[in-house]
Amino acid sequence: MSRVSKTQWSFAGDLFQEAVQKTPESVSELTQKLKKQLEGGFADRRVAGEVSNLRLQSSGHAYFVLKDAGAQLACVMFRGQGGAGRAALRDGAQVILGGDITVYEPRGNYQLRVNTVEVQGVGALQAAFERLKEKLAAEGLFDSSRKRPLVRYPARIGLVTSASGAAIQDVLHVLARRFCPEVILDPVRVQGAGAAQEIARAIARLNRFSKSGQPLDVILVTRGGGSLEDLWCFNEEVVARAIAASEVPVVSAVGHEIDFTIADFVADFRAATPSAAAEILTQDWVDSREFVDAAGMRLAQLARRRLVRSRNGLEGWVRRWGRLHPRRRLEARSQRVDDSAESLRRAAVRMVRSVGRLLDGYRQRMLALRPQNRVKAGRHEWARLRSALSMAPARQLHRRRQRLEALVSRLRLLSPQNVLDRGYSLTFDADTGTLVRQAQGLVPGRRLQTRLQSGEVSSVVTRVVEEGCVAEALRPSPP
Repeated sequence: MSRVSKTQWSFAGDLFQEAVQKTPESVSELTQKLKKQLEGGFADRRVAGEVSNLRLQSSGHAYFVLKDAGAQLACVMFRGQGGAGRAALRDGAQVILGGDITVYEPRGNYQLRVNTVEVQGVGALQAAFERLKEKLAAEGLFDSSRKRPLVRYPARIGLVTSASGAAIQDVLHVLARRFCPEVILDPVRVQGAGAAQEIARAIARLNRFSKSGQPLDVILVTRGGGSLEDLWCFNEEVVARAIAASEVPVVSAVGHEIDFTIADFVADFRAATPSAAAEILTQDWVDSREFVDAAGMRLAQLARRRLVRSRNGLEGWVRRWGRLHPRRRLEARSQRVDDSAESLRRAAVRMVRSVGRLLDGYRQRMLALRPQNRVKAGRHEWARLRSALSMAPARQLHRRRQRLEALVSRLRLLSPQNVLDRGYSLTFDADTGTLVRQAQGLVPGRRLQTRLQSGEVSSVVTRVVEEGCVAEALRPSPP
């Protein structure tokens, strides 16, 4: 064991006395002091790390852990905090959190109270985008009052884009198809370090070119689609300042329809795509050309209609003058005279025919009243009646004979002999001569007479059997 010196014993004694004499603190008091120290010294912090153990409560609050390879930090984000970045929270996400260090007193844990959420990389660029957007908006660079209208019929367009990109091909193709004004290209890089400075210098050069005696109607700043990093040069302040300082109206057409850049907000006009920008710049040319084509067709139609109306009017005047000529009146009178003469002729013919038919009727009636004709008619009627009387008995006899034959046929069908001819027999009571129809009522010893198709058979009943049983054969009666 090592030995303790007197000095060490004295120092330890002083500490013990001080600890004994000092008033103890409660846990709450000490925790409150620590909370004041932490919250005062660690406010408005930005911490990067990986999200883990994310728990979303029904109250809208989110609890999770932000960790890296060496440590972890408890985090809480209350409902309504985080803004649009709140949707980026998920286990494994690499984020940058902004907030304040606080102490949760019931557990004595320190934690980060999150106010903002950014995805690492894209989140930083987006934050820079928003900061520059707010700065330029405060300066009034986005105000609609400073934006200039585009020239309706641009004859010379300045183009700022890459000479090898797809955007220039789209623009030139649309211009050639619709209307091809003069295009002044200032090729630049549209991606990477230094691209923003090249774009700004190109805008300035085109403005100087416009002042040199060949004025530009508009400057088109464009490129195709890409990620936020690819389009970032159009979000830099130097490009925004160059567009704002341009004396020639500027059209921005960067990326796709969903892409928005700072250049779009500063420019005098924003187009969704390079092709859309070319269509917008040439729209008035196309509309005017269509209007001129339609106007030419319309003028031709109006001229044809006017010519037709004039021709019809002239022909109408000719017809009216013809109707008023004295010769036409004389011809009309002559035609009415001819019509009257023809009507008189037809009336005379009708009268002659009517008188002739009337005379024929009188002649027929006179002929019918002559005695010779009446005698002749009486002889014809007498001959007809004599012939009818001579034929009546024969017809009556024939009808009666046909009726008798029919009755005979019906009697033959109903005759018992007809039944016998078909193989049946008739049995009679030998004493009474009545037809036996059923076995009931017969008694043994009764004599029967059976008539067949040819001949008769006499028999005596020996036994009567009820219906459904096998009947005993009839025994022939003795002679």
